Amino acid sequence: MTKLKILPGKPYPLGSIYDGKGVNFALFSENATTLELCLFNNEGVQTHKIPVTERTHNHWHIYIPGLEPGQKYGYRVNGPYEPENGHRFNPNKLCIDPYAKALSGIEKWDDSLFGYKIDDKKKDLSFSKTDSAHFVPKSVVIDDHFNWYGDTQLKIPLNKTIIYEMHVKGFTRQFPGIPDEIRGTYAAIRHPEVINYLKRLGVNAVELMPIHHFIHDRHLVNNNLSNYWGYNSINFFAPHPEYSAASIGVEQIYEFKNMVKSLHEAGIEVILDVVYNHTGEGNEMGPTLCFRGIDNAAYYRLVDKDRRYYMDYTGTGNTLNTVHPTVLRLMMDSLRYWVTEMHVDGFRFDLASALAREFSDVDKWGSFFDVLHQDPVLSQVKLIAEPWDIGENGYQVGNFPQGWLEWNGRYRDVIRDFWRGENRKLGKFAWRFTGSSDLYYDDWRRPVASINFITAHDGFTLQDLVSYNEKHNMANMENNRDGETHNRSWNCGAEGPTDDPEINHLRKKQVRNFLGTLMLSQGIPMLVAGDEMGRTQHGNNNAYCQDNELSWIDWKNADQELIEFTSQLIRLRMEHHVFSRLQWFKYMPINGSDVKDIEWFLPNGDIMTIPEWDSDAAKSVGVYLSGDGIPGLTPEGEQIRDDNFYLIFNAHHQEKNFRLPAKEWGGSWILILDTRKGKFFFDEQQVFDAQEEVFVEGRSVVLLMNKREQW
Repeated sequence: MTKLKILPGKPYPLGSIYDGKGVNFALFSENATTLELCLFNNEGVQTHKIPVTERTHNHWHIYIPGLEPGQKYGYRVNGPYEPENGHRFNPNKLCIDPYAKALSGIEKWDDSLFGYKIDDKKKDLSFSKTDSAHFVPKSVVIDDHFNWYGDTQLKIPLNKTIIYEMHVKGFTRQFPGIPDEIRGTYAAIRHPEVINYLKRLGVNAVELMPIHHFIHDRHLVNNNLSNYWGYNSINFFAPHPEYSAASIGVEQIYEFKNMVKSLHEAGIEVILDVVYNHTGEGNEMGPTLCFRGIDNAAYYRLVDKDRRYYMDYTGTGNTLNTVHPTVLRLMMDSLRYWVTEMHVDGFRFDLASALAREFSDVDKWGSFFDVLHQDPVLSQVKLIAEPWDIGENGYQVGNFPQGWLEWNGRYRDVIRDFWRGENRKLGKFAWRFTGSSDLYYDDWRRPVASINFITAHDGFTLQDLVSYNEKHNMANMENNRDGETHNRSWNCGAEGPTDDPEINHLRKKQVRNFLGTLMLSQGIPMLVAGDEMGRTQHGNNNAYCQDNELSWIDWKNADQELIEFTSQLIRLRMEHHVFSRLQWFKYMPINGSDVKDIEWFLPNGDIMTIPEWDSDAAKSVGVYLSGDGIPGLTPEGEQIRDDNFYLIFNAHHQEKNFRLPAKEWGGSWILILDTRKGKFFFDEQQVFDAQEEVFVEGRSVVLLMNKREQW
């Protein structure tokens, strides 16, 4: 064993910092009594166990000259083992550095990972003396000097953002033209074939499902399943190594950075789906891998009257203690790291309501939001909330503060109900289509606060939404008990695949109806990777544990016509300001005329009145969007102007003839889109005059345009 020189080191920054001559290690623990730094060789054998004696406030620190990048390490933390008081220190358990920028691999499940004796009748109150080091990923010292060649965040305007939710592995595992050795990795996403596809589709922001280092639950591994989605973080700095084609350490970080740089060069932002609400250590019966062993009482929210147990607002067993200053700083340091060092453009916060709980209630003016808003770096990137958790009053859609964007669950529910023919007041559809001002207007927020989506990773794919009434999750080995039961889906007449041509035609049309509604609504559209090509999970609405062909995109059977249709929709949205307004509709006359910036019409051509809005049976409506009623200026200082559009939504099962509005609303209308035919008519000039009738098939969307030069 090589004898090392030991120096006091510095308490900040936390983590392991290489300065060219050695490494400074700093770790927070306010309740520990002693601390040991353990060093490991490349084979994972412990070579040194060094007492850390220097402590500044609650930061333990040490400096070791001569250590270099690539050094593997971990901590053994001693203190009281009193689960009933919230303390679970056990020096027999090696702990991951919460600030490690890279980890050596994934966990290997073994009974030694648990702080208690697995077979003891006292369960988690017992104390395990078995050493876990062989089975725990090791933290890795890095020296990251990367040349970005001038790359910066893209800062795409919110109203021109098209989000594409993507799983790193699932998207690229079977992508055609990708070398086998990089399939399923960050390197695959930057491959020219993938970049070209994203550009062809027209999306300009990929939202990556969790890439923070996560663990695979033991019960999943025992059933030959995995934590495929990744919502089980054990470190908030290190990229997950299973998505890397590179060896451990800094090469994985370079691979991620090169991916970001390549996407930026293509005009595509990178948004990370982050999980700061809980960790992979679970409840009191979970393993001791990191936070639990370093300082359980500080890192986790515990039940006040029985601190043996965890507050669980997430359904995963624990909730991070975001009201603790050091835990809050950990989150902020992590977020800043991904922005400043990894150049990502924003974040989607999983179960964000849990982060906003000061004590038990959700507080939109709580410390988490305050710190984010005052941060000069983080306040300037895209911040997206999944605005709910499973705790009391956890559903907070519309209640997040200014500066936040929200997954609009109400949009999803209303649009699903509208197209499956549910009896809902038509006014709810109008609220959602126009940006949900009922949710966001009073807080001085804008339509772009609403992230509109029909589907997400959690739930049916878009194809399955129109093909299944019930979930089919038996492959998850939970007897179909898992996953949402109320899906607001409709199988169009048969459960699952069918040879019936009428049902298949209806399903294709319904998919186009959903896509058309999504891309032409005010707000920010989010498309799930694969929905644009008819991807199916065969009715599984909770494929979180399926790292296989069920979840991977099947590129060989992609619906190329649907891809082209989706691409045309996105192009239409991007080219016309009327579909991506920054300001709310005012429902006011324009330039002294009777024409408003928006107006809603009955099939007979009359303007909607209050009784029609309140009818549960109303399923057909026309909407006029004025290209001359868009407030704001272009970057060149000119008034924004666009063509006029007339959209017809017929969610009724019967066909209808819609009479176009009177001449003052537009004298001549060109057919642009009819979802029954599945294509755009940019090159086929079918023209309708004012007050002429337009045939609209049951359950379909028709879009017409009145060009500016015709005004």
